[in-house]
Amino acid sequence: MKSKTRAIKVLSAVVRGPLHKVRNMPCQDYCRYSTRGDNFVAIISDGAGSAKYGRIGAKILCDTLIDLLPNVPFRNIKTSVINAVETAREKLQFHRLNSRNNKKGLMAFSATLIGVVYHKDKGIFFHIGDGAALAFVGSDFSHYVTSKPENGVFSCETYFYTMDDWRDCIRFTVFEKAHTIMMMSDGVTGFSFSSDYENIEPRFLMPIDRFLTKEPLKSRASRALYNTLSTPQAQKINPDDKTFLWAKL
Repeated sequence: MKSKTRAIKVLSAVVRGPLHKVRNMPCQDYCRYSTRGDNFVAIISDGAGSAKYGRIGAKILCDTLIDLLPNVPFRNIKTSVINAVETAREKLQFHRLNSRNNKKGLMAFSATLIGVVYHKDKGIFFHIGDGAALAFVGSDFSHYVTSKPENGVFSCETYFYTMDDWRDCIRFTVFEKAHTIMMMSDGVTGFSFSSDYENIEPRFLMPIDRFLTKEPLKSRASRALYNTLSTPQAQKINPDDKTFLWAKL
């Protein structure tokens, strides 16, 4: 019997920011999702621009969680997420580019984490650092559950899964009976929320949802989402890399 998660419509786009283009740096964001198992899983990771191998840290985190979480029992999901992140950290500890070959070298791979696991009518966000996620649970989009960014004392400081105290920084947010999920890296949160993150910005999010819901061709929908994040205005407002993932459950 085919998994019900395969009926979930998912689209994502990752755009390199002009700041990285000017510096001749690759995009530091990475995004993966899976509809092949018992659980729908989606992961976004933003590699720290100040970290030498932030892009690699983001990729290894996404790949590891997508490998390990699609078929774990949902009742054990928090433990499974913790274990999966720890597995990604172990990979970095022995990575060929980790010259120290120990945990002290992990900060060279620093990256944030925004993830979701959804099983039947139950879902959970897990989050380290900035970026954001939304689960819409009301038909008119006025009711939603948010996983907000979390930064440090300074506005430019955030948290990473490579930190020694990462377990103290991970946040879990549960929700039920959602019909739409939106997840984004820090480069998109300014378009999606009010400045205090207390309210969403419907003039940005709702047109995206309407178009992606109605567009039958995935290639056209993906291109439109990419173009939306690539407009000169969007790039001017925030020069950082931009990742946006949309899922209709």
